Amino acid sequence: MADAQHDNVLIVHCHDLGRQLGAYGHPDVSSPRLDRLAAEGGILFTRAHATAPQCSPSRGSLFTGRYPQTNGLAGLAHHGWEYRAGVRTLPQILAGFGWCSALFGMQHETSHPQRLGFDEFDVSDSHCDRVVDRAGRWLRSHAESAAAQPFLLTAGFFETHRPYPPDRYRPADPAAVDPPGCLPDTPAVRGDLAAFYGAIAVADAAVGRLLDDLADTGLDNRTWVVFFTDHGPAFPRAKSTLYDAGTGIAMIVRPPTVRTAGPRVYDELFSGVDLVPTLLGLLGLDVPDDVDGLSHAAALLAPGPPRGTPVRDHVFTSKTYHDSFDPIRAIRTKDHSYIENYTSRPLVDLPLDVAQSPSGAAFAPLAVGPRPDRELYDLRSDPTESTNLLSGDPGGTDQIATELALRLNDWRQRIGDVIPSDFAGSRIMMRKLDASR
Repeated sequence: MADAQHDNVLIVHCHDLGRQLGAYGHPDVSSPRLDRLAAEGGILFTRAHATAPQCSPSRGSLFTGRYPQTNGLAGLAHHGWEYRAGVRTLPQILAGFGWCSALFGMQHETSHPQRLGFDEFDVSDSHCDRVVDRAGRWLRSHAESAAAQPFLLTAGFFETHRPYPPDRYRPADPAAVDPPGCLPDTPAVRGDLAAFYGAIAVADAAVGRLLDDLADTGLDNRTWVVFFTDHGPAFPRAKSTLYDAGTGIAMIVRPPTVRTAGPRVYDELFSGVDLVPTLLGLLGLDVPDDVDGLSHAAALLAPGPPRGTPVRDHVFTSKTYHDSFDPIRAIRTKDHSYIENYTSRPLVDLPLDVAQSPSGAAFAPLAVGPRPDRELYDLRSDPTESTNLLSGDPGGTDQIATELALRLNDWRQRIGDVIPSDFAGSRIMMRKLDASR
């Protein structure tokens, strides 16, 4: 592992993608470059989950290794939430080991990007083509430097966030789109998905350009490439929910090309808080004590499929503030997902960008009705989480729910997760919104 201490890291992250890629079994999506990244030596994470189904809290965990409750980023940065004092980000941690860093494009952790600890940053335009232009120039300059340090380069894309203007993103063929079962199969929904898929195609091509730049400089032989998104897509029952479609994220990691290795599928549970400790482990660096996540580095570096006890058998997810105060907590295993809803809200939350979309309008009549206090789903027989086992007579499932509830409560106690009352939380949200206008 000594050589790993000189490896570079290239992170490419996009917005609101979920797992909508060909590599994840979506043949109606055009994503040839990301599919190739997974197929040619990449590690495809099939059970990676964000800690939260909204932008800033999820990204905060991915870049600090800490839950929103411990890093302070419980709501959206543009609404005024910030990291707590003393919280260190990945570039700040790596700086202590001698890495330089640069950020181009999207970040959604703070209104003050200089606080993130990057040596260089340019967040003036986050559209993927512009980001890749700047990141590619930086790579070429770095490759020409005789005294170059190991680096962390982060390229953040606005894509695939709404809107999807057709002059920027050529829509896919609506007839070829396969709408998920939770959405009505209407021309409007198909057109909305086709527009989304057009944005995916543009983002995918941009990733390909950046990978080509990395290869052209020769830096690919010493660089870990990490691609991920922040949370699920901006469609009903996905973004802003704790269902699999809301917190499940695409993640592909490719080792330096000098390490000849075939593609792998990592089918173990992986939380957003695990990214920082895992990257540090892959680089042969110590993980700070204040990191909440677990390192999967040993499992990823070992040849063949993981053996023995998995790094984790559950992930915790949460939501507190987005467009409104909506506190939810969940625990997810390979077999079950268990959700606790702490306030009276509609059955399915539709954030503003989703509510104003064609898919949101089509789904809106299905979103009304009371939300249950607790939800339990059997992921083996019901992977889309459509049948709440706690509605009506829970039967033998009540014991499963009780066990998961205890584990969820233990986690909340351990991280100091305090949920305000509906009145107090709503007032906090209103003050944040008023201050950000």
